[in-house]
Amino acid sequence: MKHTITFLPDNVTAVVNHGETLLGAAARAGVYVHACCGGDGVCGKCKVLVNKGEVRSDKANLKQEDWDKGYRLACRSAVESDMEVTIPELTTKGGRALKRKPKTTRTVSAKALDSLVGKWQVDPPVSKIYLELPPPTIEDNIADMQRVMRGIRQHFPEDHHREPYYDLPELIKYLPRTLRDADWKVTLLLLRGRNQGDTFRIIDIEAGDTTSRLYGLAVDIGTTTCSGVLIDLHSGEVLAESSGYNGQISFGEDVISRIIYAGRPGGLKALQAKVIGTINAIIEDICRQVVISPSDIAYMMAAGNTVMSHLLLGLDPKYLREAPYVPSVSEFPLTKAADLGLRTHPSTRLFLYPCVASYVGGDIVSGVHACQMAKSDKVSLFIDIGTNGEIVVGGKDWLVCAACSAGPAFEGGGIQYGMRATAGAIEKFQIHPETLEPMLVTVGQTKPSGICGSGLIAIVAELLENKVIDQQGKFRHDLDTPRVRSGSSGWEYVLAWEHNSMIGEDIILTEVDIDNLMRAKGAMYAGYQTLLESVGLSFADLEQVILAGNFGAYLDLEQAICIGLLPDIDREHFYYLGNASMLGCQISMTDMSRFREREGVRQLMTNMELSENPQFMQHYMAALFLPHTDMRLFPSIGRKLAGE
Repeated sequence: MKHTITFLPDNVTAVVNHGETLLGAAARAGVYVHACCGGDGVCGKCKVLVNKGEVRSDKANLKQEDWDKGYRLACRSAVESDMEVTIPELTTKGGRALKRKPKTTRTVSAKALDSLVGKWQVDPPVSKIYLELPPPTIEDNIADMQRVMRGIRQHFPEDHHREPYYDLPELIKYLPRTLRDADWKVTLLLLRGRNQGDTFRIIDIEAGDTTSRLYGLAVDIGTTTCSGVLIDLHSGEVLAESSGYNGQISFGEDVISRIIYAGRPGGLKALQAKVIGTINAIIEDICRQVVISPSDIAYMMAAGNTVMSHLLLGLDPKYLREAPYVPSVSEFPLTKAADLGLRTHPSTRLFLYPCVASYVGGDIVSGVHACQMAKSDKVSLFIDIGTNGEIVVGGKDWLVCAACSAGPAFEGGGIQYGMRATAGAIEKFQIHPETLEPMLVTVGQTKPSGICGSGLIAIVAELLENKVIDQQGKFRHDLDTPRVRSGSSGWEYVLAWEHNSMIGEDIILTEVDIDNLMRAKGAMYAGYQTLLESVGLSFADLEQVILAGNFGAYLDLEQAICIGLLPDIDREHFYYLGNASMLGCQISMTDMSRFREREGVRQLMTNMELSENPQFMQHYMAALFLPHTDMRLFPSIGRKLAGE
C-alpha cells in the first residue's frame, strides 16, 4: 500500500510505502530533518509536527506537552495514511531563523520499466505430463520405454513429428519398478530443446500424478552475496526468495584473491564446496518457506561473473587473470545440479548464463538480456557498479562491453569506518548549509556503526555541495563547527559523536576515505568515457542509462552525478533495473522463447580490455577530481557549486 506525504514548509510531496518511517521518507524526498542518531530515537532531534494523517508512534524522548500538540519523532513514526507534516524551523541560540536546505536529491526512477524488460509468457523449459498407461499383455508386450514413448505420442498427437528421446542410463534402471509400483500411472518430467523445433528429452519418471509440483529456481551467484528466487513454473509466480553471503568470502573478498587461492593445493575444490554450500542453504531456506521438498525443483537457471561460474563448475580460473585473459569456455554446458552437490531433484538441470570475457560474465549477459538492449533502437549505457564495475554500450546492431576495477570503496572497503550495507550502516546523509549538522539515516534505523557505499557517496556529495570540502576532496580549515577537525590521519568530518554511535567512538570521514572514493568513481567514469569514444560516441548521444545491481537501489541520482560517478545528462534518461542478473534468470526460467534469445545477446557483445587502452588511463587521471577536471562535462554541477 502506498501513501502520499507532503512536507511543509518545503512543500515537497513524496509517495511512500505503508509502514515506512517519516525520517526515511524525508531522506528519500530530499527534505532535511535534524537527526544525528541514525534513526534510533535516542537523540530526540528529529521532531516534526503531524498536521494531517495517521502515524504509528511512541513518545520515546518526546515531552508530553509536545506530544499533545501533535509533535512526533520522525524516526519513530510509521506512516499509516496520506499525511501532511511540518518540519519545525531551526533557529540559532540568538533566535535567528536558519535558512532552509533546498531539495537537491533525486532517486533513480523505476518509470516505465516495462518498456525496458517487456513482457514474458509462462512457457518454461521443463514440463510435466501425467500418463495412465495400459499394462503389458501377451498381445501387447512392447518394452517399457517404448510403452512410455507411445503414451507421450498419444498425449501430444499434434507433435507426432517430434519424437521424444531419453539419454539417461539411470532412468532405464528404475523405470520398470516405478511403472509397476505406480500401477502404470506416472508423471514424466520433460526437458525442451534449446532451439525452436527441437524435440524434448525425458529426464525423469515419478509415481502417480505430481504435475501440480513444478518449480524452478533462479540463482544470482554474486562475489559477495548469492540470491535465489523460487518460481511456480505453472503460473510464473515468484513464491519465495532467499539470500546469503557467498561462503567463498573466507578465502578472499574479491575475485582475484579467489583465483589465487584456487591455485593452491585443494583450493579449487574448497572454493567450489563453499559456493555449493551457500546455494544449498538458500534452497533449504526457500523450501522451508513454502513447505516443499528440494526434489520438487525441476530446473535451475543461474548467472554469475566469469570467475564465479568457473568456480561453481570446478573449472580452473587461473588463466582468467593472465593476459590475454581467456576463459575456459564462454558457453557453459547444461549440467545436472546433483552432480555438483546441489540438493535438488536428481535429474534437475542447471543452466549457467554464458560469459563474454574474463571479467564480463554471465551476470552482465543476463542483465543486458533482461533489459532487451539487443533489441532496442536507442543507444544505451548499462552499468553495474561494484568492486569490478561492468559497462555495456550499444543497441540492437552492436554492443561493446568492458570491466574496470573500481576497488572496494562502493562496498565500504578501504574506508576507515566502511562496512557493508547491514544494520547500522549510514546509507542516507544530508547536511545543514549553516550549522553543518548532519541528517543521518542508517540501515535498520539503528545507531550508526559505519558507512556503506551509498552513504559514502551521499556524504561526499553533501560535503562538496555545501563547501565543506573542495573539488580536490580536501577539507576547509576555516569552518565554525566542531565536526571538521584535524585527526590522527589528517582532516576529517565527525559523522556521529561517540555517544550517538553503536560502537562507542566517533565515526568519521577522512580525506583518505574521500581519495579512495575518488579513485573508485574515477575508474567507473573513465570506463564509460573510453567505451563511448571507442565507437565514436559521447555522453550527449546516450538515450538511456540503465543502472543494475543492488547498489543502485540505494543510489541518489543527484548525489552520484555531483561526485562524478554518473554522467551529467538529462535525468529522465536514467533507469534503475535492480538485480538485473536475477531478473534475466527469472525471465529465461519462465519463458522459453525469451530464453532462446540469450545466445544472440552474448554474440552481439564485443569486449574491450580497458587495462590495455592508453585512453582509459588519461580519462582516469582527469576524473580524480570532484566531479571532474573538465567541468564542461558537468554543467549542472558547475552551476550548483557556483551557487546558481
